[in-house]
Amino acid sequence: MAYLVRRSPDRTEIRESHATPRGPRSRVLASFSGPLTHRALARAAERALRPFDHDAIMRRARALRIPVREHSGEPEARALLSRLRRRDPLDPSLAAALRHALAQQPDAPIPEPLAEVSEWIGASLAERGAALCELLDLYGRIAASREPRRRRTPERARFPRFSSQDKAG
Repeated sequence: MAYLVRRSPDRTEIRESHATPRGPRSRVLASFSGPLTHRALARAAERALRPFDHDAIMRRARALRIPVREHSGEPEARALLSRLRRRDPLDPSLAAALRHALAQQPDAPIPEPLAEVSEWIGASLAERGAALCELLDLYGRIAASREPRRRRTPERARFPRFSSQDKAG
């Protein structure tokens, strides 16, 4: 069975134990720094000699407060989706080859949270930042246009004033 070992605050290993004539030993299946990614899990599963439980490793990582990156990154696919959303021209023969290659990939339904934000796949940090600034600006306008929810109390009615000087003398 595979398990996680923290080597330093940012370095973690996925290890597997096995029995030897000299007693139990363990070997490193994968080592990573930062968040646990699907790439590290795939590397560990590839090297494992016993059945490898991805979900158990991810649950244990969360219990140990090791960050887990849910998506695998796939920067090339994200860049292509971004180009397609912008309606950039794509060579028709390349598009046909892509359709053929994608038809052979395993199909999975799009999770509802991903479907809701799919337009942001492949968006640059600058585009995301600009959208966030627009959203915060909209909130500021809405908040400024409405009446305050409660009135502030007079300054003296808030709290009694304390003095640090000893008046007893």
